[in-house]
Amino acid sequence: MTAETFHLIEKLGGTVDLNDRAKFALSGADRVRYLNGQVTKDVRKASSIEAVYACVTNLKGKIESDIYIHSVGGDDGLLFIDAPTDLREALAARLEKYIIADDVQLEDVTDEWALCHVFGAAADESSAQNLAQAGSGQARVLRNNRFAAAGFDIWIKAENLTIRTRAGVEMGTADAETWRICHGVPSWPHELNPSAFPQEAGLESRAMDFAKGCYIGQEILSRIKMTGKMPRKLVRWQQPVGAPQQDSIAPGQVLFAPLEGGEMKEVGAVTSSCLHPVLDRWVGLAYVRQGVETMHSLLLANEETPRIFAELEITLP
Repeated sequence: MTAETFHLIEKLGGTVDLNDRAKFALSGADRVRYLNGQVTKDVRKASSIEAVYACVTNLKGKIESDIYIHSVGGDDGLLFIDAPTDLREALAARLEKYIIADDVQLEDVTDEWALCHVFGAAADESSAQNLAQAGSGQARVLRNNRFAAAGFDIWIKAENLTIRTRAGVEMGTADAETWRICHGVPSWPHELNPSAFPQEAGLESRAMDFAKGCYIGQEILSRIKMTGKMPRKLVRWQQPVGAPQQDSIAPGQVLFAPLEGGEMKEVGAVTSSCLHPVLDRWVGLAYVRQGVETMHSLLLANEETPRIFAELEITLP
C-alpha cells in the first residue's frame, strides 16, 4: 500500500471483498439456545440489521475461531455465521460435534452468498444500500465494525457474486491486511488462535458477555475476568522515530525487555507486522507477558542472539 492510497482510504473509506469467508446457516427451533452455548457473546443480540462479534472457545477457554453472527426471519428464521476462510471445515466439525439432541441444522452456505464490507467515510446507510442493490436477488445490509471503524457488511445471494458498484477505495487482500495491522485489529490466525484467551487479545468488551449463561470454556474465562490475571497481553508496537530501517520485523520475532546489569529477559513475540505506508517504519502487534507493557515502554527484538536489530516502542490498543 502506498501513502497516497492510505490517505485516500482515510478520506473516502474502503470496500473489502470477503467472498472467501466461510459462511454457515443455522436453522431449527433450538438454534439460538444451542449457539449461545458455543460462543462468548449473547446470540440473542444478533439481528437482521447488526452483526454480533464472538469467539468460539474450547474447554480451556482458548480461541478456536472468531465469528460474526446475524439473524433473519424472526422466531422461525435463521442464524448466519461468517468465519475465517481456512476454518471452513474445522469450524463446521466443531459446531456439529455439540449438536446432540437439539433441533438444529447446520448448513454450509459459503458458495451461496457474496460478502463485502464497506467502512469509514463510505459507510453510510445509503451507499451500503446502493451496494446491496447492485447485486441481483436477495440482499441484506448489516452494521458491523471489522476494521476499527464504523462499517456495513453486505450479503448478496450468489446470483451475482460480483458487486460492480463500489464505495470508497476498493481494497485487495494485501491492502486490507496492511490497514488492519496499522489500526491494531487482531486477526485469525496471527493473534487469534488456540494459544490465546479472548481477554489476552483485548476482546473482552467487544466479543464477550458474562451474564448470558454457560458456554464451553466459560468457567476459565470468568475466572480471568474476576482475577484480571492472564499469561499475556496483546500490544501494538512501532519502531521509534529515527531507528535504523530494517528489511523486516517478521512475525515470530522474539521480544526482550532490558534488566538491570544489562541482562535481557524474553517477554514475548511479534504476531503481525508491516511497513507503515505513511510513517515509513515497521509497526505491528505482539503478545507480551502481562505487566510488561506498564513497566517497559521500549522492547528489543532480535533475530539471532545476541544481535539486537530493532527497538520497539509499545503503544497500547
